[in-house]
Amino acid sequence: MIVKSADDKSKRIGLLTDLQKSPMLDARQRDWLRDELMRLKRGIQGERDAAFYIDSHFKDSENNAVLHDLRISVEGEVAQIDHLIINRMMKFYLLETKCFNGNVQINDRGEFTVSYSGERTFGVESPLEQSRRHERILSKLLEKLEITGRMGMKAEFFHAVLLHPKSIITRPEKMKFDTDDVFKADQIGSWYQSHSDRTIGVVSAFAGLLNVHSPQTTKEWAEKLARQHRPTDPLDLPDFMKPKDFPVSKRVGIHRAAVVPAAVDAPARIQSSAPPEELRKKLVCITCRQKITFSEGKFCWGNEARFGGFQYCREHQAPFK
Repeated sequence: MIVKSADDKSKRIGLLTDLQKSPMLDARQRDWLRDELMRLKRGIQGERDAAFYIDSHFKDSENNAVLHDLRISVEGEVAQIDHLIINRMMKFYLLETKCFNGNVQINDRGEFTVSYSGERTFGVESPLEQSRRHERILSKLLEKLEITGRMGMKAEFFHAVLLHPKSIITRPEKMKFDTDDVFKADQIGSWYQSHSDRTIGVVSAFAGLLNVHSPQTTKEWAEKLARQHRPTDPLDLPDFMKPKDFPVSKRVGIHRAAVVPAAVDAPARIQSSAPPEELRKKLVCITCRQKITFSEGKFCWGNEARFGGFQYCREHQAPFK
């Protein structure tokens, strides 16, 4: 059963795309926007592809509940779990998606390296270790939500990495580092079956039978976790992307006479200047008609009582204080 689908990230993509059009960006900001947009689109596509294969295998299963794109926070620590599968025996599968459609190399120390045709090779953070850090935070949340098995039995956690179906994986010898839990996303069904065969022995199977729960209980656990989802703010930007203070002389077309006197209250000023409605929510200062950054606009829109729902450059925000 599918309990939670991935969040819609179209607003985030729209924000980054619009910001790239700003003439006020410096080189660092342009580079960050380009890389962030590429990373975001690649990540969305990878998670979407993986979700397709996961859903195809588990959507009709009453024994498993699936949550996609689960972001949880416990005691100030955050875990972003790409895919979570919960079965009736209190087994939690944390699946990390990596959209590497190039060559993925894993050495005998479990270190990951990625290379693309015509590009340099670069190291990446181990997705297995990343998933294990998520386990620690998820375990705290399960305890907080009192999600436990019979006789207080705790959950078991398993980790896997799903790669792009067209990626090429170079693996070390199994005796040096076991990579059975790193596989292509289209192999999720066969991996799940083989993993169950590998990890559930006679003793484990007997203990699991004692801890088996109904499909309804499994669904309730998943729904409890889904209610703990804390999505990221699609409009959030790092500090260096915020607008800088510019001298008045550098703002072309700004005239002090155009600033409405501060003694008049904000709604009256807006009404008297009667800015056209088509300029509302645009990255254009209502007073000087110059382009502004998204952060300047966001600040004004977030303080509608002060700015009347319109937007102003930093210079022309001052009379509203």
